[in-house]
Amino acid sequence: MTHAPRIRPATRADIPHLADWNLAMAQETEARALDRHVLARGVEAVFDDPRRGFYLVAERDGAAIGCLLVTYEWSDWRCGDFWWIQSVYVVPQARRGGAFRSLYAAVRERAREAGAVGLRLYVETENHRAQRTYAELGMAPCHYLMYEEALAAAE
Repeated sequence: MTHAPRIRPATRADIPHLADWNLAMAQETEARALDRHVLARGVEAVFDDPRRGFYLVAERDGAAIGCLLVTYEWSDWRCGDFWWIQSVYVVPQARRGGAFRSLYAAVRERAREAGAVGLRLYVETENHRAQRTYAELGMAPCHYLMYEEALAAAE
């Protein structure tokens, strides 16, 4: 059996991996080609201002194999932060090997220690495999749909 990956906070040295993985995820999930320059600036911005969130990296045998980003959403109803799990990516050869489960467990533990009121993430409606994984980890669908409006980005 494959051993559980080691989970660690990302560092600036991980920015190239984080950017590459975000590019790959956008292509795989939405067939979207992201602007690498904008994406790299976006990843760096998390390190520049910790209020934006933090990345965790999964490693196996010293090699980085996946990551996720946590951002925060204040809930006035609950007087606390929800931690949003975003930008989840596991390299193809490491999938179904416990990387996401280990990342999720690390986020859950950190969130509890920090006093967060809950964990949230969004998932594509057709990604049934991911939905099963999230349910197995104790997450449940909420009764909200997500809407968005893209605004012109400042360059």
